[in-house]
Parts: sequence; C-alpha cells; structure tokens
Amino acid sequence: MRTCLLIKPDGVSKRLVGKVLSRFEEEGFAVAALRVLPPDRAFLESFYSMHRGKPFFGPFLEFMLEGPSVAAVLEREDAVARCRKIIGATDPGSAEPGTLRALFGTDNRRNLVHASDSAESARREIEILFAGEELETAKI
Repeated sequence: MRTCLLIKPDGVSKRLVGKVLSRFEEEGFAVAALRVLPPDRAFLESFYSMHRGKPFFGPFLEFMLEGPSVAAVLEREDAVARCRKIIGATDPGSAEPGTLRALFGTDNRRNLVHASDSAESARREIEILFAGEELETAKI
C-alpha cells in the first residue's frame, strides 16, 4: 500500500528532510518516489483545493509559498494509518510524544508535514505530485 507525504517548508528550512525520511525507513517504509517541489501558488491552490474558502486557507498558502517542499511516496502494509500515527496530531501541542509533529512542529500551520488521510487521498495526491513519472515498486 502507498501513501503520500509532504515535508512542508518549515521542515525543509530546518534541514529535517533526512531525519523525517529516516524515521519512516526505520518504521519499515520504503521510499518509492521523491521530489522537491518549488513554491507555486497555482499548484498549491489545486493540491489543497478541498480547503478553499476556509478561514485558514489564505495564511496557509502564504506559509507554503515560503520555500520548497519535499514530496515522497511511501510504501508498506497499512501505509496510510501507520504514517498518520508516526506524524501525530495536526497541532504539535496535542501530538503524542515521539511523533514527528510533537518533536519538530511549531503550530497548526508549521507542523512539519502533510500526509494522506485515506487511501483515496493518497491515490489523488500521488497522481497530482508524480503524474507521468515512473514510480519504483518497493518490495514490502
């Protein structure tokens, strides 16, 4: 099973990309694809279109435009649920100790990572982020 992970600009600027990816590999995930995403308003508005019209949408977009993000396709059994457990709650202050957001997140917006919340979201996000690119098939 695959899931999508996005290391947000705060994670990239704090130089945590390697730590984040290592954590997933230590937890049995294989990296099937990896890509650096330059900040691009049109792309981000499309990717996060489900949040359009919500009060946080504008400030969130401005944060995401602060720098590049790193997108990854991760594979393992029960990938979506396991990934969500590793990253922790959206608010780092509420995240379980040891989760990535508890360790490295700052607030609801600067919370280090985005991860797919369902198998359907994972498929949609992977198609958007890696359209036309060959994905490595990991042996899990």
